[in-house]
Amino acid sequence: MSRGHRKEDVEKAYQIQSRAGAIGFAQYGAVGLGLASIGHHFWPSFRRQTLPFKAFLVTIVSVYGLCIRAENALQTYEQETRLHESALRREARMDLARRGLVATETEIAKWKTERTQILAAEAEARARARAGQPTAAAPVSSQ
Repeated sequence: MSRGHRKEDVEKAYQIQSRAGAIGFAQYGAVGLGLASIGHHFWPSFRRQTLPFKAFLVTIVSVYGLCIRAENALQTYEQETRLHESALRREARMDLARRGLVATETEIAKWKTERTQILAAEAEARARARAGQPTAAAPVSSQ
């Protein structure tokens, strides 16, 4: 994995974790606020507590939600990334074996580069086909 790709991966993981953490904070904060309201209305000893202590309890629940949601989202993303990378490496090993090459890390990296270039060329050809332009691979006849 190149440095640029690694930086993109870290940034994507950060975005996923931040978004999930904010959602978890809001959801669990609402639950904590609801529990604090119920406790305030139905439990006299909770009603006698100070407002900062009640806010502290709601904050604890909110931060718990932030941590749990963010960590779950990050672990899910990492698992998906590992599964994708494993499938890609498996495909590379099989293709290299068909060619009669040993699947070393260097050969797998070369295979990934070739595959990326092939996929980019195919995507460009599809985009040109949608736009109605002739592809570079298909010669235009002059008849």
